[in-house]
Amino acid sequence: MYDKGQGVLQDHKTAVKWWKLAAEQGHAGAQTSLSIAYAHGQGVIQDDVYAHMWENIVASNGIEHSGAFRDFLAKRMTPSQLEKTQELARECVRKKHKGC
Repeated sequence: MYDKGQGVLQDHKTAVKWWKLAAEQGHAGAQTSLSIAYAHGQGVIQDDVYAHMWENIVASNGIEHSGAFRDFLAKRMTPSQLEKTQELARECVRKKHKGC
């Protein structure tokens, strides 16, 4: 609702707050929304590493659509950034998505 301004004032930062809470509970849609927010810098500082990290997590949950966006992001990234996304994704999953 906050992302689109439906029934409330549009506020990307608040949308990200709610997506993070849902993502911590394993909600793949919220994890995808976080990836998109990081990729576009909406409500957060633009960061391809975190965008790719969330897409890795979504893909690890078996969500098929994540592959194309993850590949798109990878083309914009350096090998060291891609390595970092893998480390962050493993750590995030280890922490059961808390504080990612």
